[in-house]
Amino acid sequence: MRHGKKVNHLSRQAGHRKSMLANMAVSLITHKRINTTVAKAKALKQFIEPLVTKSKEDTTHNRRTVFAYLRDKDGVTELFREVAAKVGDRPGGYTRIIKLGNRLGDNADMAMIEFVDFNELYNGGKKEAKKATTRRGKAKKAEGTETPAAEATEAPATEE
Repeated sequence: MRHGKKVNHLSRQAGHRKSMLANMAVSLITHKRINTTVAKAKALKQFIEPLVTKSKEDTTHNRRTVFAYLRDKDGVTELFREVAAKVGDRPGGYTRIIKLGNRLGDNADMAMIEFVDFNELYNGGKKEAKKATTRRGKAKKAEGTETPAAEATEAPATEE
């Protein structure tokens, strides 16, 4: 039975698990994508998503809270500067897990975890802007009406 089992312990004691996840999170923040096992990637996703949400609002309290988890000053700085600027308007789902197959040595399931907004292959190198569309039609301009500036440029008067 799985009653109350929400955390994958990853066959480690609590201190080792927290340190490992903190180190992996800092590596993900600095490199924007890392390769690891599927189980560690899923645990890292649960670990880092709330930290990225906190980094969207740059306050001293949020910086200290994130530092308590990451324990790396450079990682916290990069999270609040670069990562938070890219994911500022995203409501959640900051990371993506892509399964890579099995590792050659021990046949472990491998995966790549990355930040969604830092992958240029999937979003074409630029951030797509959402169009504000309505379901009702807009009134079209009459074809006969032109702007006065357009009329002035069409008929220049030359006197010789």
